[in-house]
Amino acid sequence: MHSVRSVSLDDEKYTLASGKIYKNKPTPVRILRIFILFTVMVLGVYCTVSLNTIHYLGIKNMAFPTRLVLQPCIQESRKSLQSWIKPPASVLHTMNDAELLWRAAFAPQIERYPYNRVPKVAFMFLTRGPLPLAPLWERFFAGNEGFYSIYVHTMPDYRANFSRSSVFFERQIPSQEVEWGEMNMCDAERRLLANAMLDFSNEWFILLSESCIPLHNFTTVYSYLEESDFSFMGSFDAPGADGRGRYNDGMAPEVTIEQWRKGSQWFEVNRELAVMIVADTIFYYKFKNFCKPDCYVDEHYFPTMLTIYAPELLANRSLTWTDWSRGGAHPATYGEGNTTYELIEEISESNLCTYNDEIVGLCYLFARKFAPSALESLLKLAPIAFGY
Repeated sequence: MHSVRSVSLDDEKYTLASGKIYKNKPTPVRILRIFILFTVMVLGVYCTVSLNTIHYLGIKNMAFPTRLVLQPCIQESRKSLQSWIKPPASVLHTMNDAELLWRAAFAPQIERYPYNRVPKVAFMFLTRGPLPLAPLWERFFAGNEGFYSIYVHTMPDYRANFSRSSVFFERQIPSQEVEWGEMNMCDAERRLLANAMLDFSNEWFILLSESCIPLHNFTTVYSYLEESDFSFMGSFDAPGADGRGRYNDGMAPEVTIEQWRKGSQWFEVNRELAVMIVADTIFYYKFKNFCKPDCYVDEHYFPTMLTIYAPELLANRSLTWTDWSRGGAHPATYGEGNTTYELIEEISESNLCTYNDEIVGLCYLFARKFAPSALESLLKLAPIAFGY
């Protein structure tokens, strides 16, 4: 019987039997090694060609598809808080009123902010078109960047023409038609509030007209609002024809005649009350349906609703001085001939009021109505009468 002997030569097995030599089939390990070697060679050729192509064509910042997919997600996660708190780059948007009010009604339930928040004052101008007193306001705002925001609601077909250096440049929000005494007046006010509330830094919201002027410098206005425990909206029970006489029984049961209130259209509210205004879906339809012209809904809707919701947060007075001494449906207007230092002094010193439950002499921060012709006189008075 012949002996059988095996030897290994370079991973190939040869069997010697009966004087013959047989070569076995390649093992799985050898096949795997050949495959790995082939793959490495292919990848090497691919990388060499790719790098030469990039160098030749001048292609930069080339990345694998997986990198392109993951990169935006990583960037978004790194700035997720910033994307919430950063003010919109523009006041223009494509939201309708329902979408805008819904978005603006978002409110944090944790009182303390997780970042260094600088509260700002939102100045909201409700006007039919131009802002003729803009140069006076420009002087008022100068040097106080970062502490205020500006929003302008005009008739929809009006296009403002401010220079890039103006604080009013591109601050005109998407607007709709407004009619005096109609519910669309309150729609415009809610629209201004909602747009301003998209900036989480805005804490105080002031409604103004094109005929309003600031009676004090910005620091005084800011401090007055910051240190106040209350928001400034007039809300009183008027028994006569201009008060309870405008009440409609259709307002019940949501609003009774005992809850019916009247106040100035020109208000200041903090963010807590602003949320209540833009989020309201109960009182809005009552006033829209039952406070028709001759009711003057803008004098009743917000004062009544906020008195029902949060009377303890209202100072029950306006910060805007208006002269109703001449009677009629509209207040007195001051122009070039009667805009004097004596008038401003009279406005500033004519009243005492309550501020944080104390009697003070500083009651008004703004005044109206001033005609475009008063601008030159106001600019001359500003350094000595207003402090700016």
